[in-house]
Amino acid sequence: MNIKILELGKNKARLEIQGEGHTFMNVLTEEILKDPGVDVARYLIKFQFSDPELLVTTRGNRDPLDVVKDACGRLEKSCNELLDQIPAD
Repeated sequence: MNIKILELGKNKARLEIQGEGHTFMNVLTEEILKDPGVDVARYLIKFQFSDPELLVTTRGNRDPLDVVKDACGRLEKSCNELLDQIPAD
């Protein structure tokens, strides 16, 4: 997955997440919004085959890139827990 930083400030980040669609972006924004330091988390896909832009704004000293990394880590943990429950062949 390639990520391009479009805008980065103390409490705001706009990222382009290449090759992803609504499925991943919905889950990611939902997970980001669970962080109490987050003000806004939303994404936009301008055209049908364009890469989504993720916008995250935070309150206080919470770094928006750390918020995204933490959310991805929680999603990875959830996926690994699910995979561990699936019987091997």
